[in-house]
Amino acid sequence: MEDKRNSAYDYACCERVWRRVAPTENPYPNVREEAETDPSDTARTESGELSLPGAQSDPCCMGTAAVESIEVLEGFVRDELAARKMYLSFSRCAPTQEARRMFYAMACDEGRHARELMAAIYLATGETYCPRVCTEQTCRDGYCACLRRFYHEEACGGYNYFRAGEETLDYCLEQMFTNMSKDEYRHARQILRLLSKTLRA
Repeated sequence: MEDKRNSAYDYACCERVWRRVAPTENPYPNVREEAETDPSDTARTESGELSLPGAQSDPCCMGTAAVESIEVLEGFVRDELAARKMYLSFSRCAPTQEARRMFYAMACDEGRHARELMAAIYLATGETYCPRVCTEQTCRDGYCACLRRFYHEEACGGYNYFRAGEETLDYCLEQMFTNMSKDEYRHARQILRLLSKTLRA
């Protein structure tokens, strides 16, 4: 079976073997020089083993920078879950088959967004976030008014994701927000096309 020990352990193991084979030679001169000249670079792990160059205690993605965006992430989760419930409701009662299919697909997108956002929260904090969302699942002002509201919600969602991606210092969160922004703007365009057909009729 393939040995799946981590790189820091393998590094230290190779160093010990090299000392037995050629005790007077240094197999990793560059690493030792960096460890000696740069006190900010931790040369050994907590267990005392020499770590690979560039190793960090805080990961480059979903680490400290992501924790600073936790409240933003939680707000996005609540918005996505509310949108999912609303679109699922409309996927059953919209007046045309095209609209029902569109709302169902959008509900699936919003559910996926919520799950990815919840996963990001867990990666950053180690804690699960699964809110219960209550939202009105009917639109009392008429179908076109509902489409108008949905359009503005999706367009604003796209902008908010774009802005969050611009503000975060976490690269992985930036990519996630950028992709979700594109999805929200795509939803807005779909709703616009549906509204144009409905008004024409």
